[in-house]
Amino acid sequence: GGGEKARKLHTSRGKLLPRERIDKLIDPGSPFLEFSQFAGYQLYGNEEVPAGGIITGIGRVSGVECLIVANDATVKGGTYYPITVKKHLRAQEIAMQNHLPCLYLVDSGGANLPRQAEVFPDRDHFGRIFYNQAVMSSQGIPQIAVVMGSCTAGGAYVPAMADESIIVGKQGTIFLGGPPLVKAATGEQVSAEDLGGADLHCRKSGVTDHYALDDNHALHLARKVVRSLNLQKKVDVTIEPSEEPLFPADEIYGIVGDQLKRNFDVKEVIARIVDGSRFDEFKALYGDTLVTGFARIFGYPVGIIGNNGVLFSESAKK
Repeated sequence: GGGEKARKLHTSRGKLLPRERIDKLIDPGSPFLEFSQFAGYQLYGNEEVPAGGIITGIGRVSGVECLIVANDATVKGGTYYPITVKKHLRAQEIAMQNHLPCLYLVDSGGANLPRQAEVFPDRDHFGRIFYNQAVMSSQGIPQIAVVMGSCTAGGAYVPAMADESIIVGKQGTIFLGGPPLVKAATGEQVSAEDLGGADLHCRKSGVTDHYALDDNHALHLARKVVRSLNLQKKVDVTIEPSEEPLFPADEIYGIVGDQLKRNFDVKEVIARIVDGSRFDEFKALYGDTLVTGFARIFGYPVGIIGNNGVLFSESAKK
């Protein structure tokens, strides 16, 4: 996330940090498969955008595997850089391909204004986020928004287009233009809460469906919403009981090492990942600089492709 000053300011407002929100959202003790952790690294010169200012990944919520997108308001107020948009869209693509319900933990000031020319205009820019929401909703893939802070400008469409939305009272706001813009345009002075707070959207506009008292309550409501979806995972493959590899997985650190130019045998890595260290190799004697084959991980059948040197035409054919 952002620096210490930004984190302290965030928590002083009674907010949980974005990773804390995810920890409380997913089932206790269950893993969170995070995507694109190095997005934004050294991408914008002196501007630091850790993880692209957004956290995405797959976690289990009320027993259901869900795609989670969490804005990080400690990084430039959660505003969208070009890489933020790209990361958000990639997460939605994964959700669409795997039919995963989407949970958006919204705390964003919208587009990063100095870079808005790189964020808005193209087919795969900011507007694609809302297009994807509409498409997934029409396909029966639930879209759930939890407004936990600012939800300004383009970001305001996320809860508006969600199938079900939650907002935190005295904290979450939804509007296209905030109080300063209203004053500049009309001369009227209005508070953020009166303009787009939880009371307005739960009682009058109807944009949001559930009123939360704080972050913890909002995440509790989100878990209840997922539980009520009545979804059951369909598996089209045979699943066998999971087995531990015959060799400890932590030995991989010694096999691979930190010297990028040092060769290692990828089969030794595979033996420490797959169930029972069993690997059915395909074309073992042909194009041996690429290892291909089949195995099981946690009981699920998988295909494995592993580099074992320089790729030649024979390897590519495998």
